[in-house]
Amino acid sequence: MSAYKLSPSLLSCDFTKLGEEVKLLEKQNVPYIHIDVMDGLFVPNISIGIPVVECLRKITDLVLDTHLMIVEPERYIEQFAAAGSDIINFHIEACKDPLSAIDKIHSLGKKAGITIKPKTPVKDIEPYLSAVDLVLVMSVEPGFGGQGLIPETLEKVRQLADIKKNNSLLFELEIDGGVKLDNLERVKAAGAEVIVAGSAIFKGDTSANIAAFNDMLK
Repeated sequence: MSAYKLSPSLLSCDFTKLGEEVKLLEKQNVPYIHIDVMDGLFVPNISIGIPVVECLRKITDLVLDTHLMIVEPERYIEQFAAAGSDIINFHIEACKDPLSAIDKIHSLGKKAGITIKPKTPVKDIEPYLSAVDLVLVMSVEPGFGGQGLIPETLEKVRQLADIKKNNSLLFELEIDGGVKLDNLERVKAAGAEVIVAGSAIFKGDTSANIAAFNDMLK
């Protein structure tokens, strides 16, 4: 089994065919679906929310990797857990009490993730690394799909990979933003384990794009 997991970002899919897109992901044995939740406040865009997660849960058993790009994410942890999220991932920059949020997610039987934006230093999340199940490094400024990967963010991935190894920590290391086939090797070399890709998956032939990613993630 590959050490890597592909988490296609639904932000870039055709929402008129959401059910079909999800079934296609299942056929391609994709393990995670990345769900970007934006509130127009923490990031300058509005996307999808709890009703879409509920609908997805009804049609798939794939892991719902829910990325909360919202202010005070702790307000909605219970609702996203009830909707069917498997991973609830919040931004360190948006949360007043990260440890409390992590504990709440775990108390609801879900995995907890923590995210940093491109300009946020790794040291800001170090106190929480032993408590979370997933760490996400944003490799673009969050808010919009189709951006180019910021090369400097790969250093954060390397730092986190080293911290994980040196301290025998168990979190999965995820990257999101601008990941494409032409930079995937650099992303892997930095230490990323869960690869979020949106436009690189859903623009064009989705099946062929997933197959190309999977070939490189073997």
